[in-house]
Amino acid sequence: MQGLKGKNVLITGASTGIGRAIAIRFAKEGANVAINYYSSEAEARETQDLAEAACSEIQGCGVESIVVQADVSQAADVDRMFDRVYSEFGGLDILINNAGIQMEGASHEIEVSQIDKMIATNLRGAYLCARKAIQHFLAKQQPGIIINDSSVHEMIPRPKYVGYTISKSGLEGMTRTLALEYARHGIRVNSIGPGATATPINDWATDPQARQEIADQIPMGRVGQPEEMAAAAAFLASDEAAYITGQTLFIDGGLTLFPSFRTPWT
Repeated sequence: MQGLKGKNVLITGASTGIGRAIAIRFAKEGANVAINYYSSEAEARETQDLAEAACSEIQGCGVESIVVQADVSQAADVDRMFDRVYSEFGGLDILINNAGIQMEGASHEIEVSQIDKMIATNLRGAYLCARKAIQHFLAKQQPGIIINDSSVHEMIPRPKYVGYTISKSGLEGMTRTLALEYARHGIRVNSIGPGATATPINDWATDPQARQEIADQIPMGRVGQPEEMAAAAAFLASDEAAYITGQTLFIDGGLTLFPSFRTPWT
């Protein structure tokens, strides 16, 4: 992708899943990657090793990488994380808000504390990080890019996941608002909207029967891979998407196309 080589990128929640795939993809593009994790330094180090190995396969590719712990829902942690990135890399060009959690429970029964936790990580955390990145871009009088990892569930209701859908719907509003507010400063803000993706956060990913049942609901007949989500993030962060802001790019095999209408029933 044009315009990614040599850029400094921070990816939150990058120890596994889509975040890991994004770190690897950006390293392949020649970007310096800061890999944030919350609880497992070992998994984050594994991501770092994979990213550096992916870069080494590309002729002329040389990147710096760091691993930094932070709970993105906590302002003090976010401040410390960004200070570390600035210190190590000398600045930031691209923020990928990927950190996220989901918890299941009937909407009238789930604990309010669980709702609070999902909103704190998925939405508050994304805002705190975006806020810091925008402050940096403005202070340096430089353009900048923010990519939020949202979900098809910013658009599709998901019963028994009300906290998750609240947080992702809110993320859409945040994306559009920040994009409009800072467009004249050369700051682009977009989201990717993954559909069903085979990652550790989804317990069905390792169950062949459950995986097939989900695939049967998707127009393209299969679930997505983390690398496909990473490719979309790389595109939106690249110069090839220079005229795109305030959008959610759904990578979902057609899941947002109302699959039940494949067979006319009216």
